[in-house]
Amino acid sequence: MATLAVASPLAYGQTSVSLYGRLDAGVEYLNHINDGAGGSASRWSAEGGDWGTSMLGLKGNEDLGGGLNAIFNLETGLQVMNGTTSGGRLWSRRAFVGLKSEQWGTLQAGRNLFIDSDGVWEFDPFVQQAFSSASLVRGRNWQQTSNNVEYKSPVFWGFDVQGQYSFGNQPGSFNSGAPGEFGRSNGIMLSYHSPLFDARGIYDELRDSNGRFSNIFQASREYFVAGKAHFDSWIIQGAYTHYSAPDSPAGVADTADHYWLGATYNFPQRWAVTAGGYYIHVGEGEGDVAHDPAGHAMMYVLGTTYNITKRTFLYGTVGYVRNGSNSNFSLEASPRDSTSNTSPLVGESQTGAYVGMLHQF
Repeated sequence: MATLAVASPLAYGQTSVSLYGRLDAGVEYLNHINDGAGGSASRWSAEGGDWGTSMLGLKGNEDLGGGLNAIFNLETGLQVMNGTTSGGRLWSRRAFVGLKSEQWGTLQAGRNLFIDSDGVWEFDPFVQQAFSSASLVRGRNWQQTSNNVEYKSPVFWGFDVQGQYSFGNQPGSFNSGAPGEFGRSNGIMLSYHSPLFDARGIYDELRDSNGRFSNIFQASREYFVAGKAHFDSWIIQGAYTHYSAPDSPAGVADTADHYWLGATYNFPQRWAVTAGGYYIHVGEGEGDVAHDPAGHAMMYVLGTTYNITKRTFLYGTVGYVRNGSNSNFSLEASPRDSTSNTSPLVGESQTGAYVGMLHQF
């Protein structure tokens, strides 16, 4: 990591700016992708970001004295296969400035990962890879929001609390957001960490641009609870999430329950193997182009990593999703109404795999 120290006669202490990032690239296979003409097809593709989002970022810190620091973070997602940034933004993932105190915690404002995206991955055995906890909820738990104000407390006896509030910024409509953006959204997260056991609970509200909870996998309330246990070389993780979208159109399914359980075994030195199972149950109701109907799906994932160095590793992951007769969930977090949908036909299963390399700097 490259660090630039800047001296200033007005500063109480040193200022540092750090450049960081990671690059992920590989090859992917998926079968039974709906071809839009009543059939399905397989796909081989060169992919970036299957194990983890490629990104480039800058972090800054200025010591203000008395345990208080000014901080900033600028971070954008990258697609290494074509050299573009994600979402057409200069800083798609993070762009915030704030104050950090060892005694009072951290207060920051700007664009950031939505609170569940910041909190779910740590309890997902596949750390939100392409086949992971985001898959069966169509990406609901890995969003970003703008206009955030966020606070994170210091750690007290293993506990800390984090709160986030995202303004809609629209005149005359407090809950609404700009076109293409989320409306007013917010959440709170309570975490506990210890050498043997970690636990986390999250409640959040993600509104659509009209300020409504209109889709369980796009704009909804979320209740999340998870745990992680450490046993020598083993890590075991499990979670439960409930989604509710009371403003969904009449007759459309407006609740869903998501469960997962997984384990990782770390071999001595460089090698790890992870296995996990994910289950989604969508509550009673019909579906349409943008809303999933009542149904269910089960996904099984097996993966491995091999560390070449501390900064670079190779990975391989295989997955299988079995849909109920009324569902068409993909191994990937594919929105139901997306033009790049990788979902299979209704009731059809899907198998996939990817291999690649990730480097961090």
